[in-house]
Amino acid sequence: MENVSLGEPESSSGESKCVPLGDACPVLRAVGALGGKWKLHIVYHLMRDVMRFGELHRAIPGVTQQMLTAQLREMEADGIVHRKVYAQVPPKVEYSLTEVGAGLQPLIEALVIWGGKLPLRGSTKSMSMA
Repeated sequence: MENVSLGEPESSSGESKCVPLGDACPVLRAVGALGGKWKLHIVYHLMRDVMRFGELHRAIPGVTQQMLTAQLREMEADGIVHRKVYAQVPPKVEYSLTEVGAGLQPLIEALVIWGGKLPLRGSTKSMSMA
């Protein structure tokens, strides 16, 4: 596997200086922005197309309207999702990925591939460690 520099200074022991709970740590910022049960699902669906709230709600079984609304608001505040409101009756709102959000596409695609290799929950089949 290729050794990738993460752009952070290293200590004399060669460890990254990602201070726990520090704003400078890019991993903590990313996890903070994408943490939550539904955010990666939302990004996955918005990668395909602009969607209205109802479409997103139907596309993600198990998410409540209240939780989907909260997750979308957080993602909008973090600059991942764009919310476009049309001035019409009844109200029309569309969600799409921002440029920052679209940058998650390689990550989501890698997660889809990686997740496909995991055993189904409850499966007795063990994973091979290659």
